[in-house]
Amino acid sequence: MTSEQEYFAPSPENHADLRRAFGCFGTGVTVVTIQTADGPLGMTANSFSSVSLTPALVLWSPALAARRHDPFAQAEHFCIHILGEDQLALARHFATNGDGFDAFDWSAGPLGAPRLAGCLAEFHCTRFARYPAGDHSLILGEIQQVFHAQTHGPGLLFKRGQFGRFTADA
Repeated sequence: MTSEQEYFAPSPENHADLRRAFGCFGTGVTVVTIQTADGPLGMTANSFSSVSLTPALVLWSPALAARRHDPFAQAEHFCIHILGEDQLALARHFATNGDGFDAFDWSAGPLGAPRLAGCLAEFHCTRFARYPAGDHSLILGEIQQVFHAQTHGPGLLFKRGQFGRFTADA
């Protein structure tokens, strides 16, 4: 197998190339929510991963440059929602806007963070740890409550800068 692309060392001059390389890895799409003194706040993230079963831990990673970084990094409780393929509008909304919850069906979750209706799964977490990681923060959450939908529809995916879905061979 030959490649037309040369190896490169990541640098500020080739961030676009590095982003394209990262984009080859498709991820699920989540919306993370918190409750603040000013009301509910949300953020779309594809930097989600399960970490541990005992204790039950998950990780997500907001960018330091994100306008909503600080409230999320400081939140004691948060909820991570796994989005279904039919929730593209939700993903797009919270990718650019942190508020505007009135446009969606939501309620307070068991730890106070907003829960968005219709998601495939919800992880209601208490912050376990937060670590600096370059231009992002790594936030580990200890799962306190889980909701898993009984119907298993396809999840919303993100790959190469586009939203989509996984289609399995029969």
